[in-house]
Amino acid sequence: MQFRARQRRQAPAVIIVSLIDVLMVVLIFLMVTTTFRQQPAVKLVLPESKAAREGVTEKQPPLFVDISKTAPHLYLAGKPITADQLQVELTAKVVENPNTALAIRSDTEAPVGQLVKVMDAAKAAKIKAITAYTKQAGQK
Repeated sequence: MQFRARQRRQAPAVIIVSLIDVLMVVLIFLMVTTTFRQQPAVKLVLPESKAAREGVTEKQPPLFVDISKTAPHLYLAGKPITADQLQVELTAKVVENPNTALAIRSDTEAPVGQLVKVMDAAKAAKIKAITAYTKQAGQK
């Protein structure tokens, strides 16, 4: 026996406003806990020097060549490059700006032959200002 008529149930309403609130809280949490440091593309351990000094700010930043201990050894502006391509790129940069400076960052365990190749490429490109990055003795 059925005493009352069966009513159709309605689907429960999803309250979208509360879902947006939860999403915003999660988004804010992720933004606050995320660090926005720029990570270097090539991990290097710079050699120590007692004569190391703070870098001088220049009007135009130098071209950075990184020399790592693992192949590919040479990186120009964070991109892998061969010694021959490096010379071509450096020559092109000198043609654009004759006052182009070169900054070399080399790992302590990098092959010395790679450093010589970079120096030769810089001389062939007629770069006048070449600097090598080091860290002060006892500094991490």
